[in-house]
Amino acid sequence: MINKKGIVMAAISTICLLSACSNSTNAQQPYSPVSTPVHTATAPLAKTPRESVNTVNTSASPVSLRPTASTSTAMKTVTQPEAIDVLVNKQNKLPEKYTPADLVYADVRFTFKEKIEKRKMRKEAAAALKQMFAAADQDHVPLAGVSAYRSHARQKAIFEAYVRRDGEAKARTYSAYPGTSEHETGLAIDVSGSNGRCAATGCFAGTKEAKWLAQHVSSYGFIIRYPKGKESITGYTYEPWHLRYVGKTIAGEITSKQLTLEEYKQQQQASSS
Repeated sequence: MINKKGIVMAAISTICLLSACSNSTNAQQPYSPVSTPVHTATAPLAKTPRESVNTVNTSASPVSLRPTASTSTAMKTVTQPEAIDVLVNKQNKLPEKYTPADLVYADVRFTFKEKIEKRKMRKEAAAALKQMFAAADQDHVPLAGVSAYRSHARQKAIFEAYVRRDGEAKARTYSAYPGTSEHETGLAIDVSGSNGRCAATGCFAGTKEAKWLAQHVSSYGFIIRYPKGKESITGYTYEPWHLRYVGKTIAGEITSKQLTLEEYKQQQQASSS
């Protein structure tokens, strides 16, 4: 005779394992999306990587994307997308057909072996990244790239996948609308330790790699693009792994003054007016 109770309990256990419903506080938990902009510096970190597509199908049929009333009126198209200090965020988008002209494969360690698009960065940023990785190796903190350049088509596929999964309103709270992702500039990269653990997830914060990056990236022209406590300004939660190349001078100023790129650009505009 089949033990129906045993079958039910086994099914529940399987579902629990698949949905990570363990109550253990020591289990590694990825970030989950939060509504943005966040209006408090102590807002909870997300539970799933903002740009991860491991659980969504990016090859499915495209969905219809339409800017909301608020984004269509507030969003501006940047006029100098090739500028090293270009500001790309939820209010400033790249031209739809923009592709950086000087993309190269970054000659550094990555968490994957394939020679694919997300290994690329703009030439100047790639050279600076190579110097930074070499310095980290000398300090016995080996780093690895996770995801660098992302084409507009790829970003569109990622965002559409999230829309299919969670609906457009929710997708906008944790994933960049096509044209507004820094990865499309060729100047941004997500970084992890060489072992790939905690790549683009909350457990990366506090690691020796995250601490090293916070102390040294500005020396190579990078900034931590979405710093802790600045969520209401950047529109995204703290991402210690997301680096943005802006050049040594600007990176030094932003870091020393504890600014975001938004605040730096605002101060720059105020001083010139």
